[in-house]
Amino acid sequence: MQRPTPARIAATLAIATSLGLAACGGGSSTTAIETQTTGQQLIDLKAALDAGVITQREYDAKRAQILRHN
Repeated sequence: MQRPTPARIAATLAIATSLGLAACGGGSSTTAIETQTTGQQLIDLKAALDAGVITQREYDAKRAQILRHN
């Protein structure tokens, strides 16, 4: 099994944060403070696609969502 690269880890974390995943257990959730620019979100999203962390379909949907909200 290959070790994940730092770029892949960063891309995974960026996607998880931007998708607003709920915290595990207890039914509680956390709110992430958005500090990324639209451009940075798109760069991180593309990195996740290139690293194989997300599919093209997921990329297209999230890209559209980012662009709609900004």
